[in-house]
Amino acid sequence: MSEKMPDGLGGSEGPDKLKRQKRIRPSGGYRKLRSFRTTTVIYDATVSFCERFLDKRSRTVDQMVQAARSGRQNIAEGSRANATSSQTELRLVTVARASLDELLLDYEDYLRQRGHVQWGKDDPPALEVRAVGKRLDARTDRADQADGEAYSRWLGSQDPALIANALICLIHQANYLLDQQIAGLEKQFVEGGGYSEQLAAARIEKRRKNLADPSDRTDRSEKDKPACPLCKGLMVLRTAKKGSNAGSQFWGCAGYPKCKGTLKLDGSVGSDRGNQ
Repeated sequence: MSEKMPDGLGGSEGPDKLKRQKRIRPSGGYRKLRSFRTTTVIYDATVSFCERFLDKRSRTVDQMVQAARSGRQNIAEGSRANATSSQTELRLVTVARASLDELLLDYEDYLRQRGHVQWGKDDPPALEVRAVGKRLDARTDRADQADGEAYSRWLGSQDPALIANALICLIHQANYLLDQQIAGLEKQFVEGGGYSEQLAAARIEKRRKNLADPSDRTDRSEKDKPACPLCKGLMVLRTAKKGSNAGSQFWGCAGYPKCKGTLKLDGSVGSDRGNQ
């Protein structure tokens, strides 16, 4: 027996109509981000590295795996949160960046404490790893598994120092990508505002269109309101606070006290009520 879809998630509208609805702010799409794809390779390789070369009882294993996972998962969560809060996305991407910094130190500690040499950024092996990343940057149709296979020459090695050095290069690449992503999010927030600002702007634009097009009956509550007899602006329903008409309702100009236009509920012009 098929399940009944909850109200607002299907029903008579059908899934096709829901797919066509345009959201104020898009979300998702993180799987195409190079930052997400790179951190996926880092996460998978870190799990393998810890299983192969570190004592499973060591706290370092859990810390490294969790840091690698946080670097990846927070990018995804931030992308999904973008629909309702650009600030949340910015915060989560920043957390991802900090987690990768922590993981970077763990790999550097591994090399230093065991007497292994860490590659310089311009050493030939480091340049080769970075060259693979540059080739992948131009591709948007590769699966996560294919990205991992591109680094198998290093990550599939039996030499833990080679793997650690390659992962250090990948973490630096991911950090660079996240820095660019954070800068872009900051610029987007400054120029376009957050979700609340965009939602308010969309509401104002909707009201403007409804008032400009009498044939559009999607928001009768706004168009049924009379125009102010003085300034022709919007009117709102008010209740007299004092005087002989105290307690009675009337239409008052939304621009009060700058404009003191009023109408009786039947649409006839009312007296000048200074105490709306």
